[in-house]
Amino acid sequence: MPGEPLILVSNRGPVTFSRAPDGARERVRSGGGLVTALAGLTDHTPALWISAAMSDEDAEVARMSEGPFDLPEVGVETRGKFVVIDRETYHQYYNVVANPMLWFIQHYLWDLSNAPDIRREELDAWEQGYLSANRSFAAAVIEELDAAPARVVMLHDYHLYTAPEAIRQAHPAAFLHFFVHIPWSQPDYWRVLPPHIREAVLRGLLANDIVAFHTPRYARNFMLCCEELLDARVDFDHRVVRHGRRDVWVRSYPISVNAPEFERLAASAEVAQEEAAILRRRRAHLLVRVDRTDLSKNTLRGFKAYDVFLDRHPEFREDITFFALLQPSRQDVDEYVEYLAKIREVVSYINTKHGNTDWMPIDLRIQSNLPLAVAAYKHYDVLLVNPVYDGMNLIAKEAPLVNERRGVLILSENVGAHEELGAFALSVNPFDVEAQAQAIYQALVMPADEREGRQNEIKRIVRENNVAKWLEHQQVDIQRKRVADRRRGVVPA
Repeated sequence: MPGEPLILVSNRGPVTFSRAPDGARERVRSGGGLVTALAGLTDHTPALWISAAMSDEDAEVARMSEGPFDLPEVGVETRGKFVVIDRETYHQYYNVVANPMLWFIQHYLWDLSNAPDIRREELDAWEQGYLSANRSFAAAVIEELDAAPARVVMLHDYHLYTAPEAIRQAHPAAFLHFFVHIPWSQPDYWRVLPPHIREAVLRGLLANDIVAFHTPRYARNFMLCCEELLDARVDFDHRVVRHGRRDVWVRSYPISVNAPEFERLAASAEVAQEEAAILRRRRAHLLVRVDRTDLSKNTLRGFKAYDVFLDRHPEFREDITFFALLQPSRQDVDEYVEYLAKIREVVSYINTKHGNTDWMPIDLRIQSNLPLAVAAYKHYDVLLVNPVYDGMNLIAKEAPLVNERRGVLILSENVGAHEELGAFALSVNPFDVEAQAQAIYQALVMPADEREGRQNEIKRIVRENNVAKWLEHQQVDIQRKRVADRRRGVVPA
């Protein structure tokens, strides 16, 4: 971005601080797909990254720095700024409203015959948690805009839906760009929320100049919500929502990965060490999945499909291993604790049913280990990516990029990456266990030249549609939107 550095806002930042045993303060790089994607963005543009303080040490850094602090290991010219939120407010904001309520709505995860029950606890969490935390994020942005009002503000994801409205009230001429990194569900599913909550979400997003998604499908669902739930005027052809005197552009930009950086990681000594262990244990065929233990990732149906595959094709027994590396997710939310327990139960059942003293059909690892994940990416024959719904899913892009065995991608039709990669993957309905079992077999018996051709096309797409291009497309639209608004007299020249 020309001029002042971009203001980047997300719940989780690129680093968190902790204390080493010797008392020294340590920086720890944050994980997760969103942080990884935004870190790629900072490689191409100077930025101030505003995020929540995740630890006591983060809060101490915020108090000591009294403003932005340097992040020399992140991006080209990146500084950080922590928003300190008290623990009870953060719990209500994050663990009651953002996760699971908004996350479940946007991934169609609620069993509506049983949940959710929206009672006083949830309503209080909205008022005292979500809205309060969003006001804190907005205040941090406003402080920066007070000093440099021309800076572009890019807010990210479902944690921050109401912050833009407060920023807009303080700085009517600010340029606000909001990227939603998860799916956007259809209007009827948003009716799960009380009217005052869903309308606040939509009003907050419509305080931005551009609202962005990974796919046209999610952008259209958002516009439908604006039309049906807020009675806003929507131009679907030009992808514009009229809100007050302002035209809000609704756009889609499919995010990708930093291919050269990921390929360097794949060639690192840390990955090589993990590779050696994988190759020592390897059977003739290796099926891989790498995920968080999130309900949206559809892990249980993936294992059930493997169970069906082994029933249908006993000739593969003892010649195949399903390696599943699952990072524990949100274990302070009851639904996630229960889901992880179900995962363990299903794996135990399948290993007992099909395995023997010499062969374990599923090698389950519950841990976060990036070098091990990348080692598995390099040597899979089949990669299973079958989420119920997913905004993009970068694993579907990262893994084929570094795979060395002509591996086949099995890909859910309900992930954002399917729009780019679906023609070269084996496309599956994530609810159809039988189809997923058949896809595993089809991938394993596919001729080598077809496997190689499909993978080469995926690699080409991932390299061409890179993070730099993702950022460039947004930069172009930001400049075009500014020009259009000035012509309409909405923003001072």
